[in-house]
Amino acid sequence: MDNRNVRLKGQLRMYMQWPVIMTILLVAMNIWMYKVDRKAGLMMSVFVIIYMVIVGVLYFYNRSLILADMIQFSTQYKGIQNTLLKELAIPYAILMADGRILWKNDSFEELFVDQKWEKYMNKLIPGLNRGVFPKQNMEQVELQVQYKERDYQVTLRKVSMEGFSEKEEVLQIPKEQEYFIAVYMTDVTELNEYIKENEDQRMIAGLIYIDNFDEVMESVEEVRQSLLIALIDRKINKYIGDVDGIVKKLEKDKYFIVIRKESYKKFEADKFSLLEEVKQVNIGNARSATLSIGLGLNTATYAQSYNYARIAIDLALARGGDQAVIKDCNGITYFGGKKEMTSKNTRVKARVKAEALREFIVAKDQVIVMGHKIADADCLGACMGIYRAAKELKKKAHIVMNSVPSSVRPLYDEIVDSTAYEDDIFLTSERALDYINDNTMIVVVDTNKPQMTECPELLKKSKTIAVLDHHRQSSNIIENAVLSYVESYASSACEMVAEVLQYIVDDIKIPSVEADCLYAGIMIDTRNFMNRTGVRTFEAAAFLRRCGADITRVRKMFRDDMDSYRAKAEAVRMAEVYRKEFAIAECPSDVESPTVLAAQAANELLDISGIKASFVLTIYEGKIYMSARSIDEVNVQIVAEKLGGGGHINAAGAQFDHTDMEEAIKALKQTIDKMIEEGDI
Repeated sequence: MDNRNVRLKGQLRMYMQWPVIMTILLVAMNIWMYKVDRKAGLMMSVFVIIYMVIVGVLYFYNRSLILADMIQFSTQYKGIQNTLLKELAIPYAILMADGRILWKNDSFEELFVDQKWEKYMNKLIPGLNRGVFPKQNMEQVELQVQYKERDYQVTLRKVSMEGFSEKEEVLQIPKEQEYFIAVYMTDVTELNEYIKENEDQRMIAGLIYIDNFDEVMESVEEVRQSLLIALIDRKINKYIGDVDGIVKKLEKDKYFIVIRKESYKKFEADKFSLLEEVKQVNIGNARSATLSIGLGLNTATYAQSYNYARIAIDLALARGGDQAVIKDCNGITYFGGKKEMTSKNTRVKARVKAEALREFIVAKDQVIVMGHKIADADCLGACMGIYRAAKELKKKAHIVMNSVPSSVRPLYDEIVDSTAYEDDIFLTSERALDYINDNTMIVVVDTNKPQMTECPELLKKSKTIAVLDHHRQSSNIIENAVLSYVESYASSACEMVAEVLQYIVDDIKIPSVEADCLYAGIMIDTRNFMNRTGVRTFEAAAFLRRCGADITRVRKMFRDDMDSYRAKAEAVRMAEVYRKEFAIAECPSDVESPTVLAAQAANELLDISGIKASFVLTIYEGKIYMSARSIDEVNVQIVAEKLGGGGHINAAGAQFDHTDMEEAIKALKQTIDKMIEEGDI
C-alpha cells in the first residue's frame, strides 16, 4: 500500500488540519504587524517560518506512525468488540434464515448447556421458529417464551448483509437470503412475578344485591325474618371473609364488598358458589333467596372499579338476577343465571315506566317505533301498541319495517288495507332517516341490541330513545337510552306493552286489529300460553280480550300452508339426538320464512321424551340462523351467548355469518361439549 494514497477522514482529519489553520492565522497576523511596525513584522516572519518548518517536519514524520497506531487500534478495537460480545451476560446468537444457529456467545451456550449440540433454534425452544422471524430489514420482533420454568423476553432482529457473498471467501449464501437473524434473550421471570403480585394485590370493588328480598320475607313468618336475614348475612360475610375481603351492608338487601384480584380468581374457580349457598338457606321460607353480584376489574382507579361494579350489578338485575357479572376494560363475563327469575305480581314498575314514557312522548312531535330485523308477531304487536300510545297522546307515529315475513303478513296486510291508518304508517329505513328530526323520539321494542334493530342509524340521530324488551341483556346494548324497561321474566314484549298501555291514557280504546296484534304476540311467544306464562300474562291477555281481540281470527292467521308444514315435519324427522338429550336439526330453507319454521320445529322437538333442549338451524339471506328451545332443564340462552347470540333461558337464538351448515353444527356441538365439561349445563 502506498502511504501517499492513504487519507484520514472524519473528525480525526479535521483535528490534524489545525496546524495548517494556525499557520494561516499567523501569516495574517504577520502581514498586519508589517503595517504597524516593519521591524516587528520582520521578527514575526522569522517566528512564523520556524513554526511552519517545525509543524511540517512533525506532520510528515509522525504521519506514518499515526496511521500505524490507528490501524493497530482498529484491530484491537475489533478484538475487544468480539470479546465483549462473546462474554456478554445476555444470551445472544446469530441465526441463518432457516433458523440454524450460526454463532452464539458464552451466556447462550451456558443457558442451553444440556442441548448444546442442537443446530436449530426451534429445537431448543419450539416457539422460536421461522414463522415468528421478522420479515423486513431492521424489523424487530419481541415475544415471551418459557424455558426450564423461566420466563424470557426474546428479541429477534433482521440484519441485512447485502453483498456478503461477494466479499466473503468462506461462505456462499443465496442472494435472497443475504441476511441474519440476531436473537437475544432477557430473563424476566422475577419481573413477571412482581407484575403478577402487584396485579393480584389490586383491590376490586363489588356489589351484592338480594334479588327477591321482599318476596322471601313475605314467604316466612315474621318472627323468623330476622333470623333469615342473619343467616344470609353470615353466608355473605363468611364467603368474602375467607379471602380477607371486606363487606359493608348498605341497605337491608344491598352489600358493598372490597376484595383483592387474586380472590376473584378463587371465586372464578368455584363459579361463585355463594349464589348456590344462599339458595340453600331455608328456615321455613317458601321461596329461596337469590343474589346478584357485580364486580369491576382491571381499572386504573378505585372510583372506576366501583363504577364498573354498578354497571355490572345493573346488568345482572336486567338479566333476571341469580348471577354474577364481572365487567372489565375488555368486556363482560357472566356466571350463574341458570334459573329463570321469578315474576313479580306487582305492576308498580310498569306504571312508573308508563308515566315516564308518556312524558317523553308528550315532549316530542312524532314517534318512530322499530323492532328487530325479520319481525315476528311479538315485534309487530309491540310496535302497534306503542303506535297506539302515541296516537292517543295526539302525536304522529311511524313503524320501521324493511321486510314483511310471511308469519306476520296477514296482520300487516290487514293494517295496510285499513283506511283507519295513514299511508306512511310503515316506513323503510331509508324513508325513516328522512322523517327523523330533533323533535323525534325513537322507541325500540323486542330487542335491546343496536345491531339487531331494523335501522341502527336511527339510534345515532336521536337523543331521545326508549327501549322496551323482554330479552336478557348482554354486554352489547343500546347505551344512550333515556328510558330502558327490560323485564326478562315477561313472557313477551306485547305483554309489557299491554301493561304500559293501561297507564298511558285512562280508559284507552284499542282497535280490534291492534288488539289482535298484541294478543298474537303473546300467544306465539308463549306457545299458546304453555311457556313462560305468569299471572300478569293472563291479565294482559284478559285486557286485550276486553279490547276486542278475536282468538279465533288470530289462530286462523297463523296456520301453516302445506309446504311449510312439510318443511317443519322434515326438520323434525331428520333431527339428530346429540349426547342422548340434545336435538339438533336442519330446517329446509326453500320456504318463504325458514327462520319462523325453525323456531316452530325447535318447539316441536321439545315434545319428544328425553329431549332437554333443541337446536334447529336454517339458511336465510346468506346466513345461518339458529333457534334454541328448552323447557326448564337447560339454559339455552347461555349456549346462544357463547355463539354470539342471546335470548331467554328457554328460548334463544344466534346467527352465523356464513352458510356452511356442517361448520355451524360442529361449532354448536363443541360449545355444548365445553359447557358440559365446565358444568354450565
